[in-house]
Amino acid sequence: MNKKGSRVERELVKMLWNANCAAMRAPASGGATKKPLPDIIAGNGKIYLAIEVKSTSADQIYINSEKIQGLKEFSEIFGAEPYLGAKFKNKKWRFVHVDNLIKTRGENYKVDIDLAFSKGLEFDELLGKDKQVKFS
Repeated sequence: MNKKGSRVERELVKMLWNANCAAMRAPASGGATKKPLPDIIAGNGKIYLAIEVKSTSADQIYINSEKIQGLKEFSEIFGAEPYLGAKFKNKKWRFVHVDNLIKTRGENYKVDIDLAFSKGLEFDELLGKDKQVKFS
């Protein structure tokens, strides 16, 4: 994990704690274990989240299919909702449910900035505190 990735993960964990969610980074994510682990696990007794975190200065993020399959598997066993937490440079966090990710020709996944801001949730929406009206 590079420094930028660790920094944004810590930033999100702090945001979750400040919003009254217990949250932790899963330091074994990224290949240190054979078990599928998300970058962040969080919950507040009402909602449980498993989040794969990606940040970029580009307009799209690509994610290996094994990461997404692992996130789905973990979430199913744990009882969490699986999300990609996307942090685009100079933009607010967006949280895209894994079912809304775009499958690439190479059988991996991607999310672009347009998808993140059309189908992704804002932080308060993710926690069920606010519902944003989205127009089609």
